[in-house]
Amino acid sequence: MLFARLVLLVQALVWGGLGLLYWIRPYEMANLSGMLLMEPSSVSDARVFYGGHQFALALFLVFALRRRLLVRPALILVILVQLTLTLSRLLIAWTEGGMEWDAQLAGVVYRGVISALAIFALYWLERQSRHRHVVVREEEEPEERKADFEGL
Repeated sequence: MLFARLVLLVQALVWGGLGLLYWIRPYEMANLSGMLLMEPSSVSDARVFYGGHQFALALFLVFALRRRLLVRPALILVILVQLTLTLSRLLIAWTEGGMEWDAQLAGVVYRGVISALAIFALYWLERQSRHRHVVVREEEEPEERKADFEGL
């Protein structure tokens, strides 16, 4: 569980940091990937879609760090998001004839590594839960909390 939480913490720090940077410095962050923000609407789009989404994902991971039942779903989220971005970037590089040695390549390497670590952490959690012989009784949640999640 500690390794899984460390993976989530690292990813939360990265997403949170990048989200804040896109919110505070959208021009500089967009220039790292070669984008030009020419209109005020493009600046707000960069802030919302790059900054806001990443910061919201980081907040979910921080929330998941505090609740044991959310660690696995948070790891699955990290795996799906990061693997999808990695594979799509590699597909684009393949169709366009390569990738330069810049921030895009560093991003692909980071996403691949964090995806592999999250997969390993998820595997490790599943393996530990299978080998555990002690039956842990779920804590009773208040009725209000159960009602919040009915119908999902």
